[in-house]
Amino acid sequence: MKFAHFSHIWNKPGLTPHQRYEELWRELTLCDELGFDYSFCVEHHFRPDESWMSSPSLYAVGAGARTKRMRVGPMGYIVPLYHPLRLAEEIAIVDQMLGGRMELGLVPGINADYFRPFGLDYSHRKSPTLEFVDYMRAAFGEAQPFSFHGEEFHTDSAEISVQPVQRPHPPLWMMSRDPQTLEFCARNAINPGYFLVYPRPDAAPRYRTFLADWAKLNPGRKPHIAYCTVVYVDESDEKALDTALVRASRAYEGFLPKPELGETFEDRVRKHASKFVGRGEPGASEIMANLFNPDYLHKNQLVFIGSPETVAQQIATAARDGVFNVFMGEFNFADLPEPDLMRSIRLFGEKVIPALRELEPF
Repeated sequence: MKFAHFSHIWNKPGLTPHQRYEELWRELTLCDELGFDYSFCVEHHFRPDESWMSSPSLYAVGAGARTKRMRVGPMGYIVPLYHPLRLAEEIAIVDQMLGGRMELGLVPGINADYFRPFGLDYSHRKSPTLEFVDYMRAAFGEAQPFSFHGEEFHTDSAEISVQPVQRPHPPLWMMSRDPQTLEFCARNAINPGYFLVYPRPDAAPRYRTFLADWAKLNPGRKPHIAYCTVVYVDESDEKALDTALVRASRAYEGFLPKPELGETFEDRVRKHASKFVGRGEPGASEIMANLFNPDYLHKNQLVFIGSPETVAQQIATAARDGVFNVFMGEFNFADLPEPDLMRSIRLFGEKVIPALRELEPF
């Protein structure tokens, strides 16, 4: 098993953006000292009430300057928001600044609100994301200047000034539960993963198919499959649940639409849940409808909260059932006070990681 600190860099009450970033660096410095393998961030836009991370490259460079061992990167760049040549240049420079410690997540984007202010079509987002893999490989190829002519991107005779340290490029990730995208990931040796909103029992058969495809196409290599959710560790189950369970049920409040005048939190939840009725994924729809219900989250172990022993057991069971070997923990959520946050990270690093390090879920 491998372990990542994952962060939306949520807006936190009483903190300015600068103070929130400074808290983030303290988190990552501690994770690096404790032996975490990775640190990852999202790319979100235009919601000051939600995530304060719209520039994954700056996150990666800032994290790299404050850590020595962890591998860092976006999970991931929203590819359609970038010119492909500009993004390829940026990836190469980030990998050089990190001394070859970059991990590279690529995503099509999940929110139409990120696209409209840029004047881009949200419905046309998947094909550019997939084609960028070939574009990047051409840009980082031995032949320079390079040219590329695909369905989405066209470049003639451009020379990349700085190439990445890692050849042919940093390790690739693509969070997805879509069967066709998972086939693409297997063909291109891309590590996939998924979030708590997709049920582990539903994910398992899709990822077993992915593993079979991967084994045929990438013999002798084992993929990383990630799973991400909220985690909180304390000295006892009782203390952990008292401190974190209700907060965990508010961890993803940023997924809700902005409140309208006079609208309560419960009104926003009902409006949010109604969007997922009849989407053809009943398990995911049920989770989304109950994402803010602490009892539901706890009963179904969709968040991992408890003593080190309890959390280790929860993750081990989930990894086997859900077919993942990389756990991405969201440690900083809602209004969790920093002393509790840092104690949780320390207990996770000192007790949970050693207990699970040798686990091989598949």
